[in-house]
Amino acid sequence: MLNDGLFFDTLRQGLWSAVLISLPILTVALATGLSIGLIQALTSIQEMTLTFVPKLAAIVLVFWVSMSFMTETLVAFFDGNILPLIEGLPR
Repeated sequence: MLNDGLFFDTLRQGLWSAVLISLPILTVALATGLSIGLIQALTSIQEMTLTFVPKLAAIVLVFWVSMSFMTETLVAFFDGNILPLIEGLPR
């Protein structure tokens, strides 16, 4: 039976895994957005696609590069936390 402590511990670890997985993409999106915004402010160019296209390209590139890290993190969480709960084995 799943008690409250085990449930909340698993939930906490799942949220931490989600933070770790999303951190590279969010960091690159923030840095790209800030740099493009700074360039727009310095040159007075106010074009919406100027921020969207480089940010999208940077996100896709980082996603492609960090895909193995994301997969390993998800598999480790699933194997270490979810499968033992499904099988009923104590951790």
